[in-house]
Amino acid sequence: MKTGLFFGSFNPIHIGHLIIANYMATFSGLKEVWLVISPHNPLKQKNGLANVYDRLEMAKLATENAPQLKVSDIEFKLPQPSYTIDTLTHLKERYPEKEFVLIMGADNLISLKKWKNYEILLKDYHIYVYPRPGANVSEWENHPSITFTDTPEMEISSTFIRKAIKDKKNIQFFTPDSVLEFIEQKNMYR
Repeated sequence: MKTGLFFGSFNPIHIGHLIIANYMATFSGLKEVWLVISPHNPLKQKNGLANVYDRLEMAKLATENAPQLKVSDIEFKLPQPSYTIDTLTHLKERYPEKEFVLIMGADNLISLKKWKNYEILLKDYHIYVYPRPGANVSEWENHPSITFTDTPEMEISSTFIRKAIKDKKNIQFFTPDSVLEFIEQKNMYR
């Protein structure tokens, strides 16, 4: 059973994330996709990150009507910052019956060589890549562990949404209503 792992801060989760996850779960041969909430990506700044449990709750709210999408807090229990290879090793031990596939944007693929033990990632796992605007991935085009998908290109980012909220803009339709209500109730990103 192939399970896609879509890692991210999801700060906050938005329709771009959901479209990518649903596309992967529906069109790429995966049985399901887990959205893995990362407490702290070692290649990103920690400041500006909403509380990890709020990000987890928003992801759960966003996916509650999508049985093919699951939300995982597996990295909450692992040492920080979270390294993908360590999380995968832990998951493989915990769920030996599952075949895990990494899901990442072409922009992340470009920086893959900066990742901890990226050679082991490429040797032991398959990576499904979704397009990102302006990402040149030509060096990876014929790699046997990498599959490029026709996922619709999303130019929406969590950064855009946080800025829009701070600027008091209407972000209806950029994130599910349940997530929007949660953000408003908690007065987040102001």
